[in-house]
Amino acid sequence: MPGFELFGDLERKEVNDVLDSGVLMRYGFDGMRNGHWKAKELEKELENTFKANHVQLVSSGTAAISVALAAAGVGAGDEVILPTFTFVASFEAVMMLGATPVLVDIDDTLTLSPNAVEAAVTSKTKAVMVVHMCGSMGDMHALQSICDKHNLILLEDACQAIGGTYNGKALGSIGDLGCFSFDFVKTITCGEGGAVITNNENYYLHSDHYSDHGHDHVGNDRGAESHPFLGYNFRISELHAAVGLGQLKRLPEIIAVQKKNFTIIREALSLIPEVTFRTVPEGGEESYGFLNFFLPNLETARKVSEAFKENGVDACFHYYDNNWHYVRKWEHLKELKSLYPISDEVKNGIAYLKGAEFAESNYYIGRNISSLIKLSWTEEEVKARASKMVQIIQNILK
Repeated sequence: MPGFELFGDLERKEVNDVLDSGVLMRYGFDGMRNGHWKAKELEKELENTFKANHVQLVSSGTAAISVALAAAGVGAGDEVILPTFTFVASFEAVMMLGATPVLVDIDDTLTLSPNAVEAAVTSKTKAVMVVHMCGSMGDMHALQSICDKHNLILLEDACQAIGGTYNGKALGSIGDLGCFSFDFVKTITCGEGGAVITNNENYYLHSDHYSDHGHDHVGNDRGAESHPFLGYNFRISELHAAVGLGQLKRLPEIIAVQKKNFTIIREALSLIPEVTFRTVPEGGEESYGFLNFFLPNLETARKVSEAFKENGVDACFHYYDNNWHYVRKWEHLKELKSLYPISDEVKNGIAYLKGAEFAESNYYIGRNISSLIKLSWTEEEVKARASKMVQIIQNILK
């Protein structure tokens, strides 16, 4: 991770097909295309790869979440439960629909705590969004059971977890809807792009129409298409889809390299008694894009994080003090700093954040270090990195 480390002839070939045709838009211009429909091809390949009935490509992972929720009827007056540890896009996508994000604690999986989810369900709850942060999953069985019990939509934000599995199923394909991101730093990249995947035909049709101004895509005359309902513009371009098509062919290679590098570092760190690792639920397999480990306390984690930076161990993240991925620094959300008026319902719904402490989340995120696993490392570089990480941690623990 990320896939751009392996750009090559596969991507160039697909992009050149688009440039040669001159058609950069995914819809229309049938006669000019010379048979090239890269977005449609990529959707089919994703369906085959992830054993899903339907895939709808969109412009970003953030768009995928909004489109997925809209497709399932989530909007004003609804609450969506999501974790305190995620990317800001998760709550942004919820709020764009006029719904209220309800942040709850994580557990040692670094994803949603089922107990916290159960406690947060109200009469307004419409969906639970499990975010497979850093390539691994939560307790999907428990979360699905809660959703079944309360008749809630289970949405998987698998934007950081493409290639991971749970009980043999691809992450993103387990819930009612799943979302992928193909931005520049994801496991496979389109530069910008995302996807909604689902086995529900109605959710798929809603996603297809909603992401293109409500067009129903019936017939081959775009100007004559009808609009069954309102929609917006979340289209992906043919150029972006072409890059993704080349990248998807590399996915088995990417996961294999990530797993090899991940395993070398994990085995080295496992020799330190004070180091423990995130829990991967039984039946789950990570995507190996990140190695997440815990240190004894917040103070030690902060010292290790700083020492890593000072000694050239790059791409290691201590999310407790991170502006983008953890609730502590989301003042713009807590204070609703918006360019436009926010509804009173959302204002009142967000008010809980000003006094929320999230002790369980702090306990896990405060002690966690997350190491990105790069594809470009040689085996010698990975071993040298692992050795340096062990030495730094041991020196600080003395």
